Amino acid sequence: MTTKGRLVREVDQYIAKLPENIQTITETLRKIIIETSTELVEEYKWAMPNYSYKGLVCYLQSSKKHVNLGFHRGNELQEIDTNELLQGTGKSMRHIRITNIEDIQLEVIKGFILEAIRLNEA
Repeated sequence: MTTKGRLVREVDQYIAKLPENIQTITETLRKIIIETSTELVEEYKWAMPNYSYKGLVCYLQSSKKHVNLGFHRGNELQEIDTNELLQGTGKSMRHIRITNIEDIQLEVIKGFILEAIRLNEA
């Protein structure tokens, strides 16, 4: 699956400014998100990468020590969160905190993304 033309320059610039280990995690998550669905649109808003399809789906929020893969309707994903990865107590948003590249659970993350897209289609 090609990502050509689907990645925005502002996100490239955002990632370039991150510490090296956080860059690697952020790039890996970005690739997973984009490759999980050709429907997702990458945008740079609220000072971070956001991905949408029929509404907001997920975002990447990087800090010096970790990356949060957040879901705008994360509270609705908790029933499929058998590994209890989702964190947060807000009204709707939840996130997965990733501190090491080894923490990325590819199939679990893809499942969350696909379910978040399905929620927006409903």
